[in-house]
Amino acid sequence: MTQSSHPIDKTPLSSDYIPGGRPLNGWKALTIFCGLFSIVLIANGALSYFAIKSFSGEVIPHPYEHGLAYNREILAARAQNNRNWRVDVTLNKLSPDKTEISITARDKNGNMLQNLMFEAQVETPTNLAKDIRLSFEEKDPGRYVSDFSLPPGQRDLVLTARQSGEEVFRSHNRLHLR
Repeated sequence: MTQSSHPIDKTPLSSDYIPGGRPLNGWKALTIFCGLFSIVLIANGALSYFAIKSFSGEVIPHPYEHGLAYNREILAARAQNNRNWRVDVTLNKLSPDKTEISITARDKNGNMLQNLMFEAQVETPTNLAKDIRLSFEEKDPGRYVSDFSLPPGQRDLVLTARQSGEEVFRSHNRLHLR
């Protein structure tokens, strides 16, 4: 037989391995695995804490009680619809930081509605703590006015009117304050 024409190189390959280190065994792998999951769990816990602390998720106070009263709200909405009232809301900018809300209320025949108690809640959709309540005074027959101060942004205006202590009108509108 003939020998191969390629000689075999018997010199050792260079490596950064230093003998005497600790090998990767089952306990070491388990410790690394548990350590990484602990970091993930701690990060999730911190993010959850700050998310819940900054926004409770409640859009209205006492949502359970509000849900129980739903059927009464349906009946009140039907009664309001049968009245055929026309209620117009106008926003007037009085100054850079003050806005006036003017309400004009008319019955189905176009007559001005007098002696109503209008109230409003200007709600910030993402933060209940920034909501403000407004009371209106009747400036002219059927014309009710109030003013408030809020920074620009989107708000919800929940407008209610009472007559003889009974709620007779409710509307919910989105405002864009500039």
